[in-house]
Amino acid sequence: MEVIVLASKRSLLLVFLVIVSLFLSQKVTHVSAFNHTKSYRQVSSLRLKRIQKHLNKINKPPVFTIESPDGDVIDCVPKRRQPALDHPLLKHHKIQKAPTRMPKMMGKERSDDVKEAEANVLEGAWQMWHVNGTWCPKGTVPIRRHTMKDVLRAKSLFDFGKKRKSIDLHRRTETPETLGSNGHEHAIAYTETSSEIYGAKATINVWDPKIEEASEFSLSQIWILSGSFVGPDLNSIEAGWQVSPELYGDNRPRLFTYWTSDSYQGTGCYNLMCAGFIQTNNKIAIGAAISPLSTFKGNQFDITILIWKDPKMGNWWMGLGDNTLVGYWPSEIFTHLVDHATTVEWGGEVVNTRAAGRHTTTQMGSGHFPDEGFGKASYFRNLEIVDSDNSLVPVHDVKILAENTECYDIKSSYSNEWGTYFYYGGPGFNPRCN
Repeated sequence: MEVIVLASKRSLLLVFLVIVSLFLSQKVTHVSAFNHTKSYRQVSSLRLKRIQKHLNKINKPPVFTIESPDGDVIDCVPKRRQPALDHPLLKHHKIQKAPTRMPKMMGKERSDDVKEAEANVLEGAWQMWHVNGTWCPKGTVPIRRHTMKDVLRAKSLFDFGKKRKSIDLHRRTETPETLGSNGHEHAIAYTETSSEIYGAKATINVWDPKIEEASEFSLSQIWILSGSFVGPDLNSIEAGWQVSPELYGDNRPRLFTYWTSDSYQGTGCYNLMCAGFIQTNNKIAIGAAISPLSTFKGNQFDITILIWKDPKMGNWWMGLGDNTLVGYWPSEIFTHLVDHATTVEWGGEVVNTRAAGRHTTTQMGSGHFPDEGFGKASYFRNLEIVDSDNSLVPVHDVKILAENTECYDIKSSYSNEWGTYFYYGGPGFNPRCN
């Protein structure tokens, strides 16, 4: 009997110590966040408190934490407590476990020509936090933890996780044919049809372009667009990979998403930095570094991204590869995209701040021009759109656009193996680009 009492006391003591430990670790987390600001002595204590309050809101309490070798901290957060559900329009939203239907033709048998072509590409670029063979438990989603330093790199707390409005081409104040007047430069393929568009797909080559200024970025992505290019009502869904020192604090290429329902004025954000995108996958961390990467004249790695509208529920799903579901953008957060898309764009984009009084040396894609071809230039291949019948349809007619071909260019073509594809990119500043 005395032994049982002693055991109970020991159990109570252990529980007490665990509670104290958790309490202290929580306190240490908050203190360490403020300690990060020692190099930011000019930041007011009021601003620091506001930032910390915001971080406490978006960094949801995890049930498990994974430290990535690249320095990222991945929090495994219960699915129903993720930031997305803080959106006022999603107050009563019930998480959709899976789409009601996948786009047709996804499971079609690949031809021998396609298999031979894909043998030259090592598919499956993944993420660095998987290096130890761990991922989040079922019922949780992996979320990259945000820090005080992350927010302080942004122009303001309001701008944290958003695209810059002052120079951001994505505000789309012009038509696609005249883009590029405010610091952003593109090399894109796009399609505008009279038919309604319900999604798009492509396989995207992954590189690590060099960035000259911390406030510049280089990305490769798919845009799903609806609404007017002139005015504040453009809806956009975006996904791909990007290198952004200001956003992430390093030069690693990372998987990213973005959305806006008002031409980048106030709604939307990157990844899970605000309420909106609902993640369902416990093995993919949006915003985490991709590894391995393509090398010049070496192995080529790519990722396949599919975005489509669920025919029944209306949510816009995102998939990786042939059968990996990442999550979805709820239809409630959009206006025009509640119905369908009108334009799809594929390609690269950089920010050119001209900080050195000349064109930036920030690279697009691999940093090499499209004429150099496979193994040297970056590519998008197997461009497809989803039609009103929820079928994946190969794209045969695309328009291409590059604002300054001496800096970044694009060349499209077609083959039985890669369908409609294009090489794109460039080094930025060079003797012909200044």
